[in-house]
Amino acid sequence: MSEDFLKRMAEKSRARAHAAMRLCPAERMRNQAQESPAPLPLVPSASGFDIIAELKLRSPAAGALRGPEEDIGRRVRRYATAGAAAVSVLTEPSEFRGELAHLELTARALQPAGIPAMRKDFLIDPYQVAEARAAGAGGVLIILRMLAREELQALMAEAERLGMFVLLEAFDEADIEIANQLVAGYRESPNPTVLVGVNCRDLVTLQVVPERLERLGPLLPRGVPRVAESGVASAADAVRVRSAGYDMALVGSALMRARDPDELLREMLAAARA
Repeated sequence: MSEDFLKRMAEKSRARAHAAMRLCPAERMRNQAQESPAPLPLVPSASGFDIIAELKLRSPAAGALRGPEEDIGRRVRRYATAGAAAVSVLTEPSEFRGELAHLELTARALQPAGIPAMRKDFLIDPYQVAEARAAGAGGVLIILRMLAREELQALMAEAERLGMFVLLEAFDEADIEIANQLVAGYRESPNPTVLVGVNCRDLVTLQVVPERLERLGPLLPRGVPRVAESGVASAADAVRVRSAGYDMALVGSALMRARDPDELLREMLAAARA
């Protein structure tokens, strides 16, 4: 994976968006989003640390994580019971074997628990934010380095209009500088609408670089939750990122591979909160 990978993913995402618009024009999709039940907010616990658990059937770095027979509803309900603050759902089909149907299924399964689903994809158009909202999502992830500032602002504005939260994903100092500009004006809230995360996976080698979390953490915007992405696979890792000043961790591959994902999630939360 490299910068070319992100470019290729953006092109595929744009093609998917245009295909979706031909089937359901933007105005109709926006109406569907607005007519959907109110999105569930992201509510951090009073304990000082939370986990966004992830549903991801495949990873470009690790290959297949689960087969097509995976019981998605059961898995995400286990996440909720174990204390996840939200569930991130990969909807990108070519590299991650995701689809919007997984997001819809997850949102329905989480509704009784009051926990939001978040669409994780290579979003390039506000249409896809409305698409996520219509599928039941309470939030979306936005990759900072993929788009120009005006395009990022358009995605954020659509999320705000639809009552959704956004997780801005940064890889380096330049991304964080953009994040600082974008979150200016967003105030600290019991139910945050903007989060900023550091993904510590190297885009060229695919290897996780854990020290990137410690190095970039102090540069993140003040007043918004800080999310550690990638590199959190154990209770010790959760303690490490909490000590580095992160309020949350997004955990995907470790939970997807775990024999008892709910037990691993509980262990991570208990250790970090202690």
